[in-house]
Amino acid sequence: MQQDILINWSPQETRVAVVETGAVQELHVERTLERGLVGNVYLGKVARVLPGMQSAFIDIGLERAAFLHVADLMSSVAARHADNDKGEPAPVVPIEKQVFEGQSLLVQVIKDPIGTKGARLSSQISIAGRLLVFLPQDQHMGVSQKIPFEQREALRQRLQALAEAGAPHGQTGGFILRTNGEEASDAELGEDIAYLRKTWARIKDAATRLPPKSLLHQDLSLLQRVLRDLVSETTQTIRIDSAEQFKKLQTFGQEFMPSAVHKLQLYKGERPIFDLFNIDEEVGKALGRRVDLKSGGYLIVDQTEALTTVDVNTGGFVGARNFDETIFKTNLEAAGAIARQLRLRNLGGIVIADFIDMTREDHREAVLVEFRKQLARDRVKTMVSGYSALGLVEMTRKRTRESLAHMLCEPCPVCEGKGSVKTARTVTYDILREILREARQFNPREFRVIASPDVIDVLLDEESQHLAGLSDFIGKPISLQAEGAMTQEQYDIVLL
Repeated sequence: MQQDILINWSPQETRVAVVETGAVQELHVERTLERGLVGNVYLGKVARVLPGMQSAFIDIGLERAAFLHVADLMSSVAARHADNDKGEPAPVVPIEKQVFEGQSLLVQVIKDPIGTKGARLSSQISIAGRLLVFLPQDQHMGVSQKIPFEQREALRQRLQALAEAGAPHGQTGGFILRTNGEEASDAELGEDIAYLRKTWARIKDAATRLPPKSLLHQDLSLLQRVLRDLVSETTQTIRIDSAEQFKKLQTFGQEFMPSAVHKLQLYKGERPIFDLFNIDEEVGKALGRRVDLKSGGYLIVDQTEALTTVDVNTGGFVGARNFDETIFKTNLEAAGAIARQLRLRNLGGIVIADFIDMTREDHREAVLVEFRKQLARDRVKTMVSGYSALGLVEMTRKRTRESLAHMLCEPCPVCEGKGSVKTARTVTYDILREILREARQFNPREFRVIASPDVIDVLLDEESQHLAGLSDFIGKPISLQAEGAMTQEQYDIVLL
């Protein structure tokens, strides 16, 4: 399937849209002041070791301490590699015997801070190049799982020979061949190996000169990652609307991605580049709960801290001859739409898809096959476990950065993220109870209620009898004052 990549650049923000057959499939956003941390290498300082959780908190100079689990320590990773080669289980060395408070530790961010959680770290450093991923502390030679199984061993041996040929003092380090390196020549692979080793040498040098909590290496910018990670054989064009960044991308591409340079185009149109495929409109839809399907059905997407739920509904779809066919066709279309929404919104973690109940087993299986087929196009790792006992499709999608909604939005200051607010009548009853509570503790001359106009209207109209009865009961006058700046749930009771 042919794709186009559109890049909208401004000094404060870079936005990249991947478009296939006229529809936005992925949206990547990087803000200058909020650039992600994944891939960054720090000289961290162990702030606290937690034996009970087999983890440690590492200070890398961020607002919150980062998290390192024992499984992500280099010694544990090396032990797993050694024992897996022998077919034996890897012994686990307790974290308290591997690190101590105050220790300086070379670490890399593998997950950005998300919500209230700090960044997740690994002490196994990996540096991504155009064709290879370099594991400088390891000797493991690997090949991308997306490369056909029968080709992997030959590629692994070839990679081993190239790594040993240019290794200083016999220190080869480990390499993993990326999918786009399958057809690369020995010269291209050799250039990538040299570049990665130079990068590692700079990191090691910086670690000896800089104090703890220093940033030693930063991953490529989103613009550069477009060429490294997003371009494929199906990419027709890469259009960018900034002449300055176009030249920089050309220079970077000529050095690291020469095969992609001819796809670069400077966009000079009068209309904003994202207007070509109504991308801003698609982004607006991706921030909403409801997603309309072409057939008349629709999805309801709800994202919570723990998981994301997607509910499928038939809506106005009545095109099929019978009800079973209507449900089946809606679910088939929904399978593709859900996979696209997961990519577009960058939703990760646990995802529960509630397809419309199907009575026929062949229909259920066909929808699941289609769902897996659509998810296979995802660059991010996904895993589908099939239908649960309740008929829900449970799956996971790897989460390494904030979702689109969390990146572009913040909780509503009125409902504080609940998605709803108390009715004016509910708030009115809260006020009446609060006045009674205050009257039992204090003896003011008068109670004054300051609230939103809608709440004051309820007190003056429908609840005026109850307000008067309360005033008689406590023996104090109650005055009302409308305040337009207050939200419906806000109110003050002033004792005069």
